[in-house]
Amino acid sequence: MSVSTAALDPSVCAPLPVLGQDVTVPLVTGGEVTYAALDYAASAPALQRVWDDVAAYAPYYGSVHRGAGYLSQLSTDLFENSRRTVAEFLGCRPEDQVVFTRSTTDSLNLLAAAIPANCQVFVYETEHHASLLPWRDAQVTYLDAPRTPGQAVETLERALADRDPYGPALVCVTGASNVTGELWPVKELAAAAHAHGARIVLDAAQLAPHHPVDIAELDVDWVAFSGHKLYAPFGSGVLAGRADWLQAAEPYLAGGGASRRVARRADGGVDVDWHTTAARHEAGSPNVIGVYSIASACKALTEAGFDNLVARERELVSRVREGLAEVPEVQVLSLFGDDAPRVGVISFVVRGWNSSHFAAALSAEYGIGVRDGLFCAHPLVRTLLGSDPQDPGECGAPEAEPGERSLNAIRVSFGAGTPDEHIDRFLRAVTELVREGAQWKYRTEDGRCVPDRGEAAQV
Repeated sequence: MSVSTAALDPSVCAPLPVLGQDVTVPLVTGGEVTYAALDYAASAPALQRVWDDVAAYAPYYGSVHRGAGYLSQLSTDLFENSRRTVAEFLGCRPEDQVVFTRSTTDSLNLLAAAIPANCQVFVYETEHHASLLPWRDAQVTYLDAPRTPGQAVETLERALADRDPYGPALVCVTGASNVTGELWPVKELAAAAHAHGARIVLDAAQLAPHHPVDIAELDVDWVAFSGHKLYAPFGSGVLAGRADWLQAAEPYLAGGGASRRVARRADGGVDVDWHTTAARHEAGSPNVIGVYSIASACKALTEAGFDNLVARERELVSRVREGLAEVPEVQVLSLFGDDAPRVGVISFVVRGWNSSHFAAALSAEYGIGVRDGLFCAHPLVRTLLGSDPQDPGECGAPEAEPGERSLNAIRVSFGAGTPDEHIDRFLRAVTELVREGAQWKYRTEDGRCVPDRGEAAQV
């Protein structure tokens, strides 16, 4: 995943047009400001190109794989062409399958339902819950958080060496952390897995929107990601990779589309002949618009030039990290250290501030949208904060009043659609809040820190 460091054409590296870039929001201090969407790690804004493509297709919407009419045939072609576009975007091997799902979470639960009996699963405690939790019917080994990429490989190799070498095994790992943004040594982990007879699935939810992902080059067995993080609307995802476990498993959902033939038996039962293609796990009427939007996003990112997008994002990451480093009260969270390569995802805490209070002030006083909480990666955030694994804490819910320490963190994230002004405003806001305090009073309501309407702070 190397990126060219050649001089970049500013016109090529301009932010990609996204929906909502001109939306204004009210400030508690009065007036309005253009909203700064800096929560890409949760859901990236849809590319304007994607929205335009979907709008152009919408009048021709038809049932997929079901109808003889022109619109149904057109929609079916669009659906299957989208599958080929995604396969090309991911560098799929000829024998790989692309299965469309609802999200990364859905993709990994699908794979969890398809793993063979007695499969051993190895997963780091650093994973997002989408890749940490689906393996409930398997024998799971949870690996401690590594502190270097090399240690991640060594930890996996030791764990795999101790396993039963005759049974199936699967390693699940993220490509880029949704908490720290740090890139994981995916290719090296894949080599370690395969050397010990295990397979590996890559959670690319945070990697695919920021870096090229090539299944063949990384030598992973499966890749999972979500459309809503790849600049497409909600409701669609992908599981791509090896077909054998998927073909051998019972359909993820039983119903129309997954079955090729259904017949009554003489004894009154039903015989079913299931598809062996991706359709086996795509029962029901598929989300054609969601699938097409993913394909459109894949095309848009490819045509924009991933080298240029990555280079620009790297500059934004450097600016944010350098700006936060100038505020002594800010502690940036990291597993692998300051020099680790990362995507546009940075989490931090501010000494003397409740994280939810700080995030609420960024929103209410500056029009900046960030995330606070444990980011659906509770074990990792607790490890990074040095808190006890049994300490209370919930995603996005503070346990302390404004001004008191909380067990949560703040996350700023950005990508291909982020303008420079949003980064500049964020850094200015952090500096002003730390040095001057909030201009407004805040209170906790329904688990969230919110402005106390009509209550300006005494500063």
